[in-house]
Amino acid sequence: MGLTGIQIFKLLPKTNCGECGTPTCLAFAMNLAAGKAELDACPYVSEEAREQLAEASAPPIRSVVIGAGKTEVKPGGETVLFRHEKTFFNPCAIACLLTPDSDVDGELAWFNALKFDRVGLTLRPEMFCLMDQGDGAKFEALVDKVVAGSDASLCLMSENLETMKKVAAKTKQFRPLLYAATKDNAEGMGALAKELGLPLAVKGQGLDEIAGLTKKLTGMGLKDLVVDSGARELKAAFVDSVAARRAALIKQNRDLGFPSIVFPCLMTRNYLEETLIASTFVAKYGGIVCLSTFRGENVFPLLLQRLNIYTDPQRPMVVEQGIYEIGTPGPESPVLVTSNFSLTYFIVAGETESSRVPSWLLIKDTEGLSVMTAWAAGKFSGDDVGMFVKKIGIADKVKHQSIIIPGYAAAIAGDMEEELPGWNIQIGPREAAHLPKFLKEWSPSK
Repeated sequence: MGLTGIQIFKLLPKTNCGECGTPTCLAFAMNLAAGKAELDACPYVSEEAREQLAEASAPPIRSVVIGAGKTEVKPGGETVLFRHEKTFFNPCAIACLLTPDSDVDGELAWFNALKFDRVGLTLRPEMFCLMDQGDGAKFEALVDKVVAGSDASLCLMSENLETMKKVAAKTKQFRPLLYAATKDNAEGMGALAKELGLPLAVKGQGLDEIAGLTKKLTGMGLKDLVVDSGARELKAAFVDSVAARRAALIKQNRDLGFPSIVFPCLMTRNYLEETLIASTFVAKYGGIVCLSTFRGENVFPLLLQRLNIYTDPQRPMVVEQGIYEIGTPGPESPVLVTSNFSLTYFIVAGETESSRVPSWLLIKDTEGLSVMTAWAAGKFSGDDVGMFVKKIGIADKVKHQSIIIPGYAAAIAGDMEEELPGWNIQIGPREAAHLPKFLKEWSPSK
């Protein structure tokens, strides 16, 4: 049984500094006891107290590190059932199932090509699940080929313990997930995972069997576990996914408090239908979602869905304040200014790029608010924007003194002129779609 909030409070530094995100140490202790905070949020807790509080402060869903480098994934670590209650922290991994008979070269090509830049992030799949079909030599060759041809994280899937020992030892430095411990081989797989220090998947027939297996394996000293309920039909898998999450978060059932792996690729033979199934588990609550193939039309929608779900709903998505080059602008190129709301940035940048007019785009920090909202909140006022233009250093990059403001912020032009004497404040179009025509006809004195 975990510690109470008062018991936890007695072990905290009692500084009430607020650096953990809560106003008092008592409030933080109550959040820890309820599983709604993590101990690492407190920068001043002593090592002695940290050891005593480790179990009480552990998130109800344990986070597990799989892989290394750019494609390392860390499913789990969640503290709430619904993202609007706080946020979801660790995005699920998007994986592809390969066997020795798969089009390995084709899937490696797709994996290496599917990288999308969005909101300052690179979106991509991260993982391959490699399945042994009974021929150890072919399985080893498959593993070697994927390791040589990609930087993907790995899930090694074999029922043969000797084969698993060979490939796990060869790939230990990449921290693969070993799949899977069952009621028939839990001791052997558990011993291998413990010896190599690798995460281990647990496969059972239903949640009761899973809970029994995880209890046995944690008793062996294993903590980095991923669970597979064994369901291969959408309804049953969905019910298991939700039930396991509720049991861990609401009932504090530690035996089910681990991230899951689900296989939409085994629930249908149509890869587009599989994408719809996968989207269900991106939302609720797959830690690793395994597809049958990587294609732009199935991976890109899942990456966007994942991005939207695994962002803090209480914090708008923003881009960093600064000067952005669209094309290769020079001293005679137009200068535009707008807010740092990510959607605003990408729409304005996209339309500016499509005009093929090299331009300077100034992004002002408006705390993630759009132009109209920022103007109404006083974060995109004329004097404020004018001061920003002076300090950002654009005058050193252009020969003219002309700047384009959003059409919806035309009211700030007068105050900007007072802050930027001698500058020509030009009012741009209200809709970004009209920017290409505007920029093609632009002149500094317009």
